[in-house]
Amino acid sequence: MSENKLTERGLDTGGIKDGAVSGFATGLFSIPEGMAYAQLAGVNPVFGLYSGMVATLVAALTTGTILMISTLTSAIALTTASVLSEANIADEDLPGAIFTLTLMTGAVMLVMGLLRLGGLVDFVSHSVMTGFVLGASLLILIGEMGDFSGYDPEGKNKFGEVVNWFANVGSWDGPTVAVGGATMALMLVLKVVPRTEKAAAIVTLLIMTIIVTLIDPASVALVRDISEIPNSLPQPELPKFSLIPNLAVGSVSVALVALVQGAGISTAYPNPGGRIASQDRDFVGEGLGNVAGSFFQSMATGGSLSRTGISVGAGATSRWGGIFAAVWLGLLVLLLGNLAELVPLAVIAGLLFVIAGELILARIPSVLLVLRTSPASSVALGLTFFGALFIPLQWTIFIGSGLSLLVFVQQRHAAADSSGLTRTSDGRWVETPLPERLESHQITVIDYRGSGFFAEVPQFRTHVPTSGDAEGAVLVLRLHDLDRINSTFEGLLAKLADALRQGGNHLILEGVRPAVLATLERSGTLDQIGRENVIPPGAALTEGLERAWNRALELIGASSSEESQE
Repeated sequence: MSENKLTERGLDTGGIKDGAVSGFATGLFSIPEGMAYAQLAGVNPVFGLYSGMVATLVAALTTGTILMISTLTSAIALTTASVLSEANIADEDLPGAIFTLTLMTGAVMLVMGLLRLGGLVDFVSHSVMTGFVLGASLLILIGEMGDFSGYDPEGKNKFGEVVNWFANVGSWDGPTVAVGGATMALMLVLKVVPRTEKAAAIVTLLIMTIIVTLIDPASVALVRDISEIPNSLPQPELPKFSLIPNLAVGSVSVALVALVQGAGISTAYPNPGGRIASQDRDFVGEGLGNVAGSFFQSMATGGSLSRTGISVGAGATSRWGGIFAAVWLGLLVLLLGNLAELVPLAVIAGLLFVIAGELILARIPSVLLVLRTSPASSVALGLTFFGALFIPLQWTIFIGSGLSLLVFVQQRHAAADSSGLTRTSDGRWVETPLPERLESHQITVIDYRGSGFFAEVPQFRTHVPTSGDAEGAVLVLRLHDLDRINSTFEGLLAKLADALRQGGNHLILEGVRPAVLATLERSGTLDQIGRENVIPPGAALTEGLERAWNRALELIGASSSEESQE
């Protein structure tokens, strides 16, 4: 394959060295994050490590955003935990259920990408995603209270667990709290120092693990107390296909969370050389990664902003960054995997406390922006946030998506408007108030500014002036903003044309685009209005409007001539 072709695909040989260096940093960072997020989901930490290998490698080769690192994230882990809990998966089915969920999540992503539905994630509003991330971040803190303190709180809901945790401070294990607190303090200090900022998590993990190993406090739980981390690459293992019906709906929620998170990466880290990334291809790449990873013990994965940031910050300029991230992680686990068993759970909890705190602080400006701009968006943010705390997280993303759609419809409906247009004696066009009725032998121009959405039709109907007793009047509807037309809007035009014709008046449509024209032709409305009365937009802004005006003058002249002959 030629060098140009390799460059186009993000695999240019010049990026191999940078990819090897950045991949090592990303792979190293994936050890604490992968284990922490798997622990967050309540599953074996080794699955978190394996999630950064096959799935990450396949996605790195196939996504449209060539710098994207697709792997396990905190939101995906929390949603995974919610799905598995709601599906009532038995303990003996748990590993297979995890991989089945990964397979189904990948299938949903792949289908959405192949059907070119990438734009759907744009309908999950900023306010809903802000509320979701805030709620998920708070759930991270609540979920790690037990490992951080050595006391597992109880409660009917998350709020009850928090109350119970603080009410039983005396039951907290001192050494465990000391380890968790020291982890937080060390990581925050390292993040302040520029030279250690990006490696703060892995440096903290290493230092705290060494210290705890040397002191060896008996009450501090380690990773080996809950699972083994073998020195090996993930072995092939089939998902449990019989669980597909139990996990089908949940897989859609995991896929939506992953896709919405990944959608922002192409904006934050655009492709080198200005090549525009395809969101549909991102969906396909993330889907292929999950499908492949599901056969190699991977949890569900998606575009990770933090891991992509580490990769780019360490010098990645091509797909080699993601490729080497997966390769290096595999080598590190193969050579040093069992050392991960020595990591204290309180250290993982401390790291997650800091990560969750950063996520919450980073969203505060977004919260303030939403609260200051839109009451509807503020309600959507609040409902999504509290929904994440009090109902299963897998349903929260569906509720948030529904709220986003409602906000969109409300704002789209409010944005639809119309105004009158009047031509001045010197040929200029000015906006005027909407007239209430047509005048005989006069031209009335209405500028419709909307998408043609069916819910706008009742409002637009009130903008159209009545014909009353007018004769020989011409109504010009300017439809420049209308790219396509639905049956509801087309039906309104057909009825309007018929009513005007029966009264001896005329309808002209100006700014009619090809897709709208084709629909009018198929429905027969074009013949009803008259082909000569349907004017396409011109090259200049008012070119089509001038043509419509001249056509209206012809119709008025013809009507006046007919009346004089009578």
